[in-house]
Amino acid sequence: MNIDSLNRVHFIGIGGIGMSALAKFFLFRNIEVSGYDKVCSSITKSLSKDGANIIYEDDLSLIKSKDEIDLVVYTPAIPSDNRQLDYFSSSRIPFHKRAYILGQITKTYHTIAVAGTHGKTTTSSIIAHILQYNKLGGVSFLGGISTNYNSNILLQDGNNAVVEADEYDRSFLKLFPNMILLTSMDPDHLDIYGDNQSLIEGFKLFTALLENKNKLIVQEDLNSHFNDCLTYGFHKNSSLSIQHIRIQKGGYFFDVIYKNKLYVDFEFHLPGKYNLLNAAGAILCGFEMGLDAEQIKNSLASFSGVKRRFEVHYDKNDIVYIDDYAHHPKEITALVNGLRDFYPKHKIIGVFQPHLYSRTRDFMHGFQEALSLLDQLFLMPIYPAREKPIKDVSSENLLIDIALESKSVLNNEDDLFLSLKQQSKFVLVTIGAGDIDLLINPIKTFLHENF
Repeated sequence: MNIDSLNRVHFIGIGGIGMSALAKFFLFRNIEVSGYDKVCSSITKSLSKDGANIIYEDDLSLIKSKDEIDLVVYTPAIPSDNRQLDYFSSSRIPFHKRAYILGQITKTYHTIAVAGTHGKTTTSSIIAHILQYNKLGGVSFLGGISTNYNSNILLQDGNNAVVEADEYDRSFLKLFPNMILLTSMDPDHLDIYGDNQSLIEGFKLFTALLENKNKLIVQEDLNSHFNDCLTYGFHKNSSLSIQHIRIQKGGYFFDVIYKNKLYVDFEFHLPGKYNLLNAAGAILCGFEMGLDAEQIKNSLASFSGVKRRFEVHYDKNDIVYIDDYAHHPKEITALVNGLRDFYPKHKIIGVFQPHLYSRTRDFMHGFQEALSLLDQLFLMPIYPAREKPIKDVSSENLLIDIALESKSVLNNEDDLFLSLKQQSKFVLVTIGAGDIDLLINPIKTFLHENF
């Protein structure tokens, strides 16, 4: 695909995080963009402001000058009965999934691909910020909204690209990486892979895409799966090791050992040891990109996070409200442990929305163990996304074996607010990857009015 030959690109499902980043990229390249989404959101409004022509009804007559479209990009999240899918899939116009187009773009850059079942968005956002801060950015496609830039894409002159390598549907096999950072390979997306061994084999196929095998960076617990890789973590024998961790001024301070040399006083403000691991991977990537310790230190200290990743919305009078995208048992465990580190004397109250019936079924016991780490739980109905209900898989059944005295299924936000009014010195955390973020503003309003 020759990007420079394109005049107009049409997106079916333009409002998604990945699709909207691609749309912004083409707008940046002065290519006309049109698109469809069923929901008018802050993302689609931003795209319209930047010049995209967006429709919100699946009506072909609303698409202006269809014959002038050079490329159609779609997301698998779009229902199969979508009229635009049907029309463009049988037209002469090139018609591709988002993953293929992202892969074609990575061909033209020096691409750093961040893969893993957890930590992709935060780690890629840290790397993108480090490069952007030091004017080496190029383009970064992020799976969340960077709070430093209020965007899911960073655009700068340069030859480097940062992308999230999505394992779902094996999309990452479409990429052309020059460097890979692998954060984790825990069981997930078993509806696609079947079992964990097949998932691991998928990641191995992805890392095999590297021409230079010395540019594979993996979290230290994964090194047994790979030969001649660089590693990062807390062990002193890793290629990059974080040492002497202390919590000061509302953040982590730590030292780093890289190539047997000690670098002191790094500063990072996202809570949780799992976020320290994400930072370690990004620091190693920075060193391997040729940056010096001071350049990495300064940029890391100024990294403010990603929306819906340990995002603090309220912190006043011993009451804290945090929202997080965690939707896997291991992510929830890491999240709650991070909360305990930073708020050891607070009661931890969680509102969790399970994401997908299949994931809830596959990890029922893991969710029950992870959610039992909370002090109090409100469990929302399962967010189905692309799935139909599965027999006997429900929030009510999930709740049964969660080892908490204070637990309930939440069907009305007023029940949550009534409970909170009777409490003090707590951390409230909303958890999940569905539409639980619709609770954020009502909760913030309630807290401001009552505490």
